[in-house]
Amino acid sequence: MNPETLLLWALAAPLLGALGVSLCGRWPNLREAVTLTATLCTFGCVLGLLQYVLDGQAVEVVLLEVFAGIPLAFNIEPLGMLYALVASGLWIPTALYGIGYMRSHGEQNQTRFFTCFALAIFAALGIAFAGNLLTLFLFYEVLTFSTYPLVTHYGNDEARKAGRIYLGNLIFTSVAFLLLAVVTTWWMTGTLDFRPGGILAGNVEGPMVAVLLGLFAFGAGKAALMPFHRWLPAAMVAPTPVSALLHAVAIVKAGVFTVLKVIVYIFGIDFLTLQGASIWLMYAASFTLLSASIIALTKTNLKARLAYSTISQLAYIVLGAALATTAGVTGAALHIPMHAMGKITLFFCAGAIYVATHKKDIREMDGIGRRMPFTMGAFLIGSLSIIGLPPMGGAWSKWFLAMGAAEAHMPIFIGVLMLSSLLSIGYLMPVVARAFFCAAPEVSPTKTSGNVGFWAEVQEAPVLCVIPLCATALGTVALFFCAPFFKNLLDLMVLR
Repeated sequence: MNPETLLLWALAAPLLGALGVSLCGRWPNLREAVTLTATLCTFGCVLGLLQYVLDGQAVEVVLLEVFAGIPLAFNIEPLGMLYALVASGLWIPTALYGIGYMRSHGEQNQTRFFTCFALAIFAALGIAFAGNLLTLFLFYEVLTFSTYPLVTHYGNDEARKAGRIYLGNLIFTSVAFLLLAVVTTWWMTGTLDFRPGGILAGNVEGPMVAVLLGLFAFGAGKAALMPFHRWLPAAMVAPTPVSALLHAVAIVKAGVFTVLKVIVYIFGIDFLTLQGASIWLMYAASFTLLSASIIALTKTNLKARLAYSTISQLAYIVLGAALATTAGVTGAALHIPMHAMGKITLFFCAGAIYVATHKKDIREMDGIGRRMPFTMGAFLIGSLSIIGLPPMGGAWSKWFLAMGAAEAHMPIFIGVLMLSSLLSIGYLMPVVARAFFCAAPEVSPTKTSGNVGFWAEVQEAPVLCVIPLCATALGTVALFFCAPFFKNLLDLMVLR
């Protein structure tokens, strides 16, 4: 199979999976078999494209010409390949977890849930492989609308309100800012293609560079830069598998990926440094980074605390991109998979806790580490990755971000990164401490399982919830040792 055909199959697999799931809604086992088959096929196709990127081979597919000289086109390049690997790879454990979670809860509308999930992955891959800004914008909007039914899954007043905030924020930012940025780029350059080194040099200069960067940065509302971040905490009313999709697999990563890709392939890091147009964005990202961490400290609802943690961690990527240095961009790109693996673990754990204990408030989680040792052990590992301690993957991305700040001669942002890591300890470690070191409240005796010793007190969530969270926890460790591979992949983006 030639690479162009493989690229089309990578896009078609989740789309066909969504169709298959919708047709098999009457047969849950078949429906879920179709879901899992689609996840494996999608990841297999993306993995098959990886070697072409490593070999430096150009793979491009033009479907049709939307406007004169502006086609609906796809290509593969290192940054897009990294995002595609994250989205397609993490779809597998998320699908397994979703099956266990939705079944154990007896959720309604499961067919719609898995259909929209597959459509979201289709849109995420369209963004990853977009060959120009128009293609990226179109799939960016498909991602917004395909995830709206997931956010409003429960259909109650709280879910509908969250849905209005979700759509309102994301549509407003994409139409008012992102679309304007795309049109302005076309007007100034005559092209929307992504090109190594960017397309703006010689076509725009002065304050307009900073203005255009602002339109892109805030137009990518899924990056959740303050003040356009409210949609993310609001969307936490959705089922936990949706939260995993929002925070790790597709949604927020689409936002920061867009910012990073625009800076590398539209502005060009050398041009941005020469113009000095991204300094304001460094401070805006730092404000979001620290403010969200401080807000996270005040939240007692576990998912809400994790939501503000995500807002903070996304700002790491925006900050690295804004530094416009080789190390900064590398660190920003590395933080996409590192944060994704750590944060999906934390949300899987939050969902497992809810399934097993029906608890959402951190203050009610004293002593659950003895009842749920696998879940809380995974939560500890995921937390250490978010904090940035080795041997977890998050250590590498934060190292390169700090090196990027040093390379840009901006030591203040090294301080920002260090302070944020300390705040991460402040809002994540108390959850672990309560689970393992605080005594559980006295409860009425319950019927025992008949097990003895260690297993006598274990009351974990269903196995389809526990296996994925253990796998992703181990994945955070594996990423630490895989960092050289990702660094070599990203060198092809930064250096060419």
